[in-house]
Amino acid sequence: MNQSSFLPPIEKSRAGPVVKWAGGKKALIAQFAPHFPAPGTYRRYFEPFLGGAAVFFYLQPERSFLFDLNAQLIEVYHVIRDDVEGLIAALKVHRNAPDYFYEIRAQNPVELRPAERAARFIFLNRTCYNGLYRVNRQGQFNVPFGRYKNPTICDEPGLRAASAALQNAHLEVADFEIVLSLAEPGDLIYFDPPYEPLSLTSSFTSYTSNGFSSDDQRRLAATYRTLDSRGCLLMLSNSSAPLIYDLYSGFHIHEISARRAINSKPDGRGAITELLITNF
Repeated sequence: MNQSSFLPPIEKSRAGPVVKWAGGKKALIAQFAPHFPAPGTYRRYFEPFLGGAAVFFYLQPERSFLFDLNAQLIEVYHVIRDDVEGLIAALKVHRNAPDYFYEIRAQNPVELRPAERAARFIFLNRTCYNGLYRVNRQGQFNVPFGRYKNPTICDEPGLRAASAALQNAHLEVADFEIVLSLAEPGDLIYFDPPYEPLSLTSSFTSYTSNGFSSDDQRRLAATYRTLDSRGCLLMLSNSSAPLIYDLYSGFHIHEISARRAINSKPDGRGAITELLITNF
């Protein structure tokens, strides 16, 4: 595949991420764009660590298989795809106030309808501290109020555009290894796992109640090599930790300049090198 194949996708809609997500790729898309295969040069698209879905919304592929272990997040995307008007109506009742925030945070989401649960998720995400999704060992959302002056709680055009983009997408709660049973030669797969920490204090993997260990990184690298031998097109993001360079030795390793958005100390939010690893 020559460099002329790496072109931005055809303009489709203004769809973009509807939730803030640690490690989200919206700010990095411009650096990723030269490395994306052109539309029509791959069969289907897989994203096993969906998160904020910035890459999916940028590419808007015709056929997509989207996975994440966070069941609440996957339900949000189901509701956006299948009941966006119900979601918009449920979001409109929410307001940005600390007492109200903690009242909604304390709700048992099991007692809510799907559209109400999705609205609760988006509301907490848009109004909590630093847009951080974090759960405790019981799987309960535990981030404090963010004290934003005027956050956008209900982006009606954005939600409708996201719904349109998701219409042909398969959504499922699953471990990343599910792609081994589904992906075929010519499919494009983008992996965006929780990053290998650069130091003992830099790890942030609490997107679900389970972490993502170095053994998981090795399991992912083995999956990547299996799919490479199958003839799939592969892209993977990760930190610039020595382990990642070692695990993906022999592939194309592109260094990307990113900015830390989540750190307990403001002076820890500077530029950092991340890796984008491709097999083409």
